[in-house]
Amino acid sequence: MVNKNKDLHLGPVMLDVLGTTLTEADRQRLLHPLTGGVILFSRNFESPAQLARLTAEIHALRTPALLIAVDHEGGRVQRFRDGFTAIPAMRELGKAWEKNAAAAKSLARDTGYVLATELRAHGVDLTFAPVLDVDYKRSSVIGDRAFHADPEIIAPLAQALVQGFQSGGMSSVGKHFPGHGHVRADSHHEVPVDDRSFVDIEQCDLIPFRRLIGSGLGAVMPAHVIYPQVDAEPAGFSSKWLKRILRGQLEFDGVIFSDDLSMEGAKVGAGAGGVVARANAALTAGCDMVLVCNDAGAADELLAGLQYTMPAVGQARLARMRGRGNVHDMAQLKALPEYQRALAAVQAIGKREGDLFA
Repeated sequence: MVNKNKDLHLGPVMLDVLGTTLTEADRQRLLHPLTGGVILFSRNFESPAQLARLTAEIHALRTPALLIAVDHEGGRVQRFRDGFTAIPAMRELGKAWEKNAAAAKSLARDTGYVLATELRAHGVDLTFAPVLDVDYKRSSVIGDRAFHADPEIIAPLAQALVQGFQSGGMSSVGKHFPGHGHVRADSHHEVPVDDRSFVDIEQCDLIPFRRLIGSGLGAVMPAHVIYPQVDAEPAGFSSKWLKRILRGQLEFDGVIFSDDLSMEGAKVGAGAGGVVARANAALTAGCDMVLVCNDAGAADELLAGLQYTMPAVGQARLARMRGRGNVHDMAQLKALPEYQRALAAVQAIGKREGDLFA
């Protein structure tokens, strides 16, 4: 029998779970004082009802409840399908902008609202979105996940999407700071290097981040990319990028989530010595919470070896990422006129362009 500790502060580690129900090993990891959140994947989803049961069980394990997150951007990155609206890739909103900017912003708000309300109705607190990377037509891992090639178009579309998230009771996570779109290598499997100067990055890639930070972006996820003209460390392990630039110059006071420390792009520099070293390096550089995914052995090693106490400011930042508002089940949600209207708009994206953008 697991001892349910009802007085555990959130820790700095976000982990995954094995399947569609919690195993005893899952419960033990989630009750560890270093754990603060859970990220769900497609393997954790069988049906909407099962997902709601799983998130309820995770939230009931401890007080305050663990954060539950998912990569649910739309397009090819949407972990839950059956019973959920098929969210278009963000590039579709960029295409819509080229026809009618005002209509595209409205569609982005509707998309954010539908995405957020459906996740909230199933007990999910946040999605790791929006992608703020600039589409340089170089990165296959980013590709149509990006809104556009023009940061001056990305920024207002992402702002509108985030407004939709907020209306649906969900915060936002901008990624991949300071920009992953210029490199060809996929940081899941390689160590990407972006040789541009800080000025070049600032004048393009940082524009969406700067604009959204000014309008309430809840969190940022840095890229596992090295920008050697700024720092020898990947951005997620770089105090220059996270403390000096993101916190200092851009005045960001939300959560900084690491990208998955199991990715190949994380296994260099200060993080080359194993998962505990990578977590320490990310937290020291300025991350509030680190992710370790798809490696139960690494998760156990991290929980056993990491020595870290979450500061009060980190606790306060994480608390702001909780899902908010009245959570409807899907039957209640489908009865709401605002949801019905937004759903119809999202389902029509890319289909009746003459009607939508005339």
